[in-house]
Amino acid sequence: MRMTLIAASAFAAALPACGQERDPLAPLPEGAARAAEAVPAIPATPSGALSWEAYKRHLAARSLAEGVSRRTVDAVLPGLEINRRSIELDRAQPGGAPGSTVIPPYAPYQRRHVTRDIIERGKAEVRQHWDTLWRLQEQYGVDKDILVAIYGKETSYGRITGNFDLFEALGTLAWEGRRRELFEGEFVAAMKLMDKGYTRDHLTGSWAGAAGKTQFMPSNILSLARDGDGDGWADIWGSEPDAYASIANYLATKGWERGIDWGIAVEVPASLDREAIRRLTPPERCPAVFNRHSRWKTMAEWRALGVTPVTTSFSDGVMLKLFEPDGPGNTAYLLTRNYDAILDYNCSNFYALTIGLVADAIER
Repeated sequence: MRMTLIAASAFAAALPACGQERDPLAPLPEGAARAAEAVPAIPATPSGALSWEAYKRHLAARSLAEGVSRRTVDAVLPGLEINRRSIELDRAQPGGAPGSTVIPPYAPYQRRHVTRDIIERGKAEVRQHWDTLWRLQEQYGVDKDILVAIYGKETSYGRITGNFDLFEALGTLAWEGRRRELFEGEFVAAMKLMDKGYTRDHLTGSWAGAAGKTQFMPSNILSLARDGDGDGWADIWGSEPDAYASIANYLATKGWERGIDWGIAVEVPASLDREAIRRLTPPERCPAVFNRHSRWKTMAEWRALGVTPVTTSFSDGVMLKLFEPDGPGNTAYLLTRNYDAILDYNCSNFYALTIGLVADAIER
């Protein structure tokens, strides 16, 4: 059982004005969503880049230099084609093309993603995989309902895992060049997966290379995928126990603290001095996400400032930070370091907060 439960009222936040920082997983602004339909044609030779054939030769050379077998290189590279749809979808993401940097409010996003359907299906998953989930919770220390919520959010409980060829998607995005270092490294990792026995049919996923029921990038499959059903094979495409074990291992590796919830809903007094609680040090990653959080204080310190838990609370010594997703006067949250572990899975406040709320609703 978790130490805390979120209040039902947290699911009914009012619609406020937008903030100004961009959240990586926030819904696209109105104009940006339509802009994807008008992406210009990809030139045969992007400015400052190699031709596709020359770039494939580069990928082959790097793969061989990093230990990929000649057999895999010869099986993948010669016939590899550009996937223009991957480029179009990448350019349509926030930050992928010129457009608004304003964060849409969280409340309408919450209403679309914290739904009775996703919650009831999550409860059914817990019933179906009760023994596996309890075993993994004991083994890794990660709350079983968080595992289920991530699985539901990533792939609609395994229904939508993507049918893009990983080599096409990753190779194309690396060649296009906007985030070459990332995608080229993931391309080589996918080649190593093929060397380990995963077939080309296995190696499918999203337009950006996230794969399987967990939507891991290839480098994470290599290092973090785990066998959850005891058959000796970490199959995140075909096995739900393997998917749950892999998510649990991921979060444990990122510092999940056993026995502590991700956060609680709180009421914040209008008199709270936000400047006095502003974080003082720049975040090491995802500044648009972490700069929206306050500095760390104990539960006792937050109480002294008038911040009041909506339902149950943490013990006085637990370190927490304040997050007001839709600004003063709306539902706010005190967050633990386990929330930060969820952000390691997808560095978006929209994402992490939704995971926490769905997990709490599944548990009730």
